[in-house]
Amino acid sequence: IKAHFLCREVCFRVWLAQVGRVKLYLLDSNDPRNLPSDRGITSKLYGGGSDLRMVQEIVLGICGWRLLEKLNLDVDICHLNEGHAAFATLERIRHYCKRHNCDFWQGLWATRMGNLFTTHTPVEAGFDRYPAELLRRYADNSGAEMGITVEDVIALGRANPKDENEPFNMAWLAMRTCAHSNGVSALHGAVSRRIFQPLYPRWPEWEVPVGHVTNGVHIPTWDSALADQLWTQVYGKDRWRKDPAELNPKRLEEVSDQQLWQVANEGRSSLVDYARLRLLHQWRKESTLSEHCDLAQEMPLDPSILTLGFARRFAEYKRPDLLLFDPDRLERILCNPRHPVQLLVAGKAHPADNIGKEKLQRWQEFLHRDVVRKHLVFLEDYDIDLAQHLIQGVDVWINTPRRPWEASGTSGMKILVNGGLNLSSLDGWWVEAYQPELGWAIGDGQEHPPEADGREAEELYRRLEEEIIPRFYQRDNEDLPRQWLAMMRTSMAQLTPRFSSNRMLREYLENYYLPAARGYDQRKTGTPQLVGELRRWQLHLQQHWHEVHLGELQAEESQLSLRVHLGGLQPDEIEVQLVANPVIDATGDKIPTTILKMEMQYSLGSDAHAWRYTAAIPTDRALSDFTARVIPAHTAVLVPAEIQLITWQNKG
Repeated sequence: IKAHFLCREVCFRVWLAQVGRVKLYLLDSNDPRNLPSDRGITSKLYGGGSDLRMVQEIVLGICGWRLLEKLNLDVDICHLNEGHAAFATLERIRHYCKRHNCDFWQGLWATRMGNLFTTHTPVEAGFDRYPAELLRRYADNSGAEMGITVEDVIALGRANPKDENEPFNMAWLAMRTCAHSNGVSALHGAVSRRIFQPLYPRWPEWEVPVGHVTNGVHIPTWDSALADQLWTQVYGKDRWRKDPAELNPKRLEEVSDQQLWQVANEGRSSLVDYARLRLLHQWRKESTLSEHCDLAQEMPLDPSILTLGFARRFAEYKRPDLLLFDPDRLERILCNPRHPVQLLVAGKAHPADNIGKEKLQRWQEFLHRDVVRKHLVFLEDYDIDLAQHLIQGVDVWINTPRRPWEASGTSGMKILVNGGLNLSSLDGWWVEAYQPELGWAIGDGQEHPPEADGREAEELYRRLEEEIIPRFYQRDNEDLPRQWLAMMRTSMAQLTPRFSSNRMLREYLENYYLPAARGYDQRKTGTPQLVGELRRWQLHLQQHWHEVHLGELQAEESQLSLRVHLGGLQPDEIEVQLVANPVIDATGDKIPTTILKMEMQYSLGSDAHAWRYTAAIPTDRALSDFTARVIPAHTAVLVPAEIQLITWQNKG
């Protein structure tokens, strides 16, 4: 695969990795035909400055799509994970235009319906941005053959296309070239609608076209051998290939408390053995022979006590040191002689993240307290192998992100199959999962500045001291923690199937892939007539939209009437609606959005461009709640994802 950068040709090797039934293609610039500097383009992800990052994204998107074309793969759905690959949509348009001899804008209408953009970023600052000048440097002349300039492309990556000072934003480009988009949890979908609001001026935030599919995990990767036996006993061997709705939660009641407790105990015991082994390897690297022998005599961890897990990337928003807000209190919690607790911590900070490294250092300092050495271990070189052992052995998984910065999170999902319980901030996936009988929550479900961390740290300690630890150690005459086991069973039964990857894939298939494939097929089979019609319709609307005006909404007996001036537009090109925003009533209940379509009754003869629209007077909302508006309407178009025009009634 070849690309041009700064007037020179760069070759990319293609490697094929067969992952089960999935083909994974990898692009590699380490080819002897390339300049030494170009051979390093694909050597390191997220390395270098903006120039290298842009080149990597050009390779991923443009060369990636060229590879698909070279392989003669007839792709219906192009799914972008983040905006990094957004240039693929431009290359898809170029290939379409070349094949059908049309311009860029018709190519955009033809291909956009088959593109899906999934954003994983909870803050607008996290999107890749580039100075416009950088894009001009690296742009080739392929746009000319489609009738566009590099300035047209730059405009697609700006919230305000006319703002010369605004940088080029890859996420904005993805939104404008994809008809479908989603976040990765319900909360993240709402946050994303707020982030992308500037692209949909005058549209309410709740109508910004970003849905959500909450992430899920591949359960067989994370279950322990004993947990796998238990699930097989209850639901059969092919359980994770079925519709999650078919896994009746009540079936898990067939499992005895003794069997459930055995899963927890054996998982904890295996984790302790594994952690001790890793610690021995760490100590051999860090201590002298005599020190190593002394440490080996005092092996930490106990397979019979409450075991907490805390492992993640040490990024600031994850608040990896929230547990250390009051180190003395954490020490008392861990070293309680009557109800001891042990904590396993693992994680890494990015080499350039000094704040993350400082938080990592805080844990190392706390670990040097002699009294906590038997109750706390820090496991280095956090990887999938270590994660699997932690997931299979901890009793409680702790997660402390600052809301709403955790787009989804998946670590807490992985413990569900093994009976682990979650103690987490109300962020990401846990907002959807949390119920008091399933685990524990931190925070009030609102966004707070860093100054409020002390309040949430206090709640974290209190949950441990007053709820989690007492429940774990509250035993009956068979030495079984019945209340704890009830939570384990409920969490396993209700949450494991719900946050599995097969549920996630089913939602992508039903909510995005199939609708996108149908819409794309409609445009493909109607090509070029349909896409030409859509482009002409768009230009016609843009030319006359400023002529649209709405009169005053009038109540006449049992119906509402509205005078609408359409200028050069016709009634079949638009839709007139009455909209009442969601509100909270006096009892605190949320009244959802109400949208009523008004019907065109007749043309007002005195004005050839004016029309009378009517609708029945609503009975479930006050008339004052409603505002009239006009939006574009076409049976083959997604509004506002593909066209953002809108005019509201001026209520004075």
